[in-house]
Amino acid sequence: MTIVRDFLQWLATAPANERAEAAGALGRAYLCSDLTADELAPAEGLMLKLLDDPSPLVRRALADALAASPAAPAPVIIALAIDQPQIAAPIYALSPLLIDADLVDGVATGGDAVRAAIASRAVLPSAVAAALAELGSTEACQILAENDGADIAPLSIDRMVERFGDVAVIRDALLARDDLPAATRQNLVTRLSQTLAGFVVDRAWLEEDRARRIAREACEKATVTIAAGSPKTELGPLIRHLCASGQLTAGLVLRALLSGNITLFEEVLAELSGMPLGRVSALVHDRIGSGLRPLFEKAQLPASMHAAFKEAIKAMRDGFAGEADDARLQRRMVERVLAACESADTGDVAPLITLLRRFATEAAREEARLFCDEIAEPLRLIYSAAA
Repeated sequence: MTIVRDFLQWLATAPANERAEAAGALGRAYLCSDLTADELAPAEGLMLKLLDDPSPLVRRALADALAASPAAPAPVIIALAIDQPQIAAPIYALSPLLIDADLVDGVATGGDAVRAAIASRAVLPSAVAAALAELGSTEACQILAENDGADIAPLSIDRMVERFGDVAVIRDALLARDDLPAATRQNLVTRLSQTLAGFVVDRAWLEEDRARRIAREACEKATVTIAAGSPKTELGPLIRHLCASGQLTAGLVLRALLSGNITLFEEVLAELSGMPLGRVSALVHDRIGSGLRPLFEKAQLPASMHAAFKEAIKAMRDGFAGEADDARLQRRMVERVLAACESADTGDVAPLITLLRRFATEAAREEARLFCDEIAEPLRLIYSAAA
């Protein structure tokens, strides 16, 4: 008790920086030294006394010393958690003694510093992530999106997209997550394309109609790429999102088919027609093809594009897709469908021909890029080895 009495007397006159050093040393001694039970009680009492120190330096030193330890005294941790934000932050970021309810309360009542600290926790339950998605600042939501240890439910991700989908750092962090649902990924890409189109129009670099068309086609290309890389279980939600947002156009459906993505094509037809997927697949793969037109009509695809869809399906059966990767337009397929539509005499197909010509140009350019990359790769390796 003499040591405790002397320590209290010293605290009354010591400067703040020395009191802070002593607080940190006391906290570390409590955690690391071989103190007996009789010795731990006075040490805990001294730390509780230090909670009343007028200097935030002292309380912050105590927080830094105790934050990460499961052996820290709970009353001290709880008291530090309701202190000033700069003192509470390390507790909220590291303490294993805080339960989910404590963390949710911290999100609700703490400031931006506390929310950012909570978002950085190594393990973050979905309930806490949901609270952050709803109330967190830009900084907190960026940290949350970058946190691989955070269990973020799809609804929470959608809420972050709704609040901060136009913020580049959050958008990029979400797009980098492996657990991002395909529909949400497509939504973020759409937000990005709209932002870029608006930027181009504001700078008067392109007319608004042309900028919007280019952005829409880029978004459709990205959508097919996202679908190609997504599990089949995510295609349904992605298609329903496209329907709800008005993005599921006949042009997008044709792009998917001309990219060789027959799975996406069939899923779209099943969704639009209301028919079972197995039945749709049987009609698509039926070599006679007599059921295709009724299927297209039930899916409400434009009559002017029926011939293009039928020709694309025939081209796939004939192997024109080659080794399709389901993500980029297949040049041989596009050119075959274009030739068939140009020679057809079936009403006004001018808009379809225009679309197919753009597809053909895109496919040719992509094929040329891939060819040049293959030629250049050995040279790059040679130059890298020489360097």
